[in-house]
Amino acid sequence: MHSSAAVPSLSELHPTLCKVTEKLARELAHPSPTAPNWSDEEWTIARAVAAMHGISPLLSRLLPWRGPDAWTVFLDQQRTHTRARHGRIQKLLLSIDCEARQTGIVATALKGAALHQLGLYEAGDRPMADIDLLVRPADGDRAAALLTSLGFRQAAQTWKERVFTPVEASVAAEFGEHAANGLKIELHERICEKLPLYLTDISESVFPSRPTAGLNDYPSNASLMRHLLLHAAGSMAFQGLRILQLHDIAQLAGRMSDADWNEISGVRQPRARMWWAYPPLEMTSRYYEAVPRHVLAASKNDCRLVLRALGAKKSLVDVSYSYPWVKAFPGIEWSKSIGELLGFAASRIRPNALHLDQRKHDATSQNWGKQAEWTSLSQSRRMLRWLTSRPTRPVTMHAIAAAFAQSK
Repeated sequence: MHSSAAVPSLSELHPTLCKVTEKLARELAHPSPTAPNWSDEEWTIARAVAAMHGISPLLSRLLPWRGPDAWTVFLDQQRTHTRARHGRIQKLLLSIDCEARQTGIVATALKGAALHQLGLYEAGDRPMADIDLLVRPADGDRAAALLTSLGFRQAAQTWKERVFTPVEASVAAEFGEHAANGLKIELHERICEKLPLYLTDISESVFPSRPTAGLNDYPSNASLMRHLLLHAAGSMAFQGLRILQLHDIAQLAGRMSDADWNEISGVRQPRARMWWAYPPLEMTSRYYEAVPRHVLAASKNDCRLVLRALGAKKSLVDVSYSYPWVKAFPGIEWSKSIGELLGFAASRIRPNALHLDQRKHDATSQNWGKQAEWTSLSQSRRMLRWLTSRPTRPVTMHAIAAAFAQSK
């Protein structure tokens, strides 16, 4: 029986995405002894889901079952590409560290690089789309000059970071990981997320406590966990969560001491409360026995009632890249006041210039943006689509179409 190259209709696609996403999340956390009994179409969608969620290399190593040949070959190829890319990333990090030491710049390599440094992943386990670096605002321009000296140029700037790409850019693979894809660097001067309109900033807890020139570690495992949770919260609010992020949290949780967890849950001053931490902790706890009950209970108490109640009703698909539709007001339940709720709604109806520039950048630089009509629509036409139909998400549909194209 051969796979069909035709992408199924949305009425068929959505329940399959729910089924496959949930199954792969549980298989990653607790692998079962036998492969799922899926149709060819479902196995094809599984490749798209694994790629979108960044878990193909991990599945290749951790699953005791193999599945169809096309699935197994895909996972093994993704692991090979990820391992080769990891080697390139490590060399680049060494170069950045050396140059930063010589120029007196204090920087921190964030998230994936830090998790690898802790030994939580083997080479080839965890895809890294880019290198994230944190510097103090006073060092931002010097750090940018350092990256320029290493053959990078600033390609974009958002409210969150400056994006640097190689001067000699390569053509990115259409689907999944590829060793030849260009290495991107995101330079941060603060660690923050919009939830959903105003910034939640945790920079001071992430900056090195004893800074030295070069690449520094996070001040503690709790500091890294706080960053992973905030990043996951920001992803959930805008339906961009990946299963890999839950796996990151669970892996780091296994290294957390009682003192680390007390740093997360024991701070009771109102301004220090991590009101945003409960949704990602609760979502992680659905799949992994990694978060201590008292930590989950403390974070639940800090979380606002509306967010807590609505979050409990949402599935992994609802808050992740597996959700196939564009929402007009994603994450509005994260608003902390009526004023923020109204402000967020207004920002979605009339986005500012920086947001529109980011849309243009995505439309010209991302494979999913180049091939989707949605990314080039004016705001008025987008609003009309919101009112008259359910527009599909370009990033999700691109991955699914690419998976089916490979099945020809």
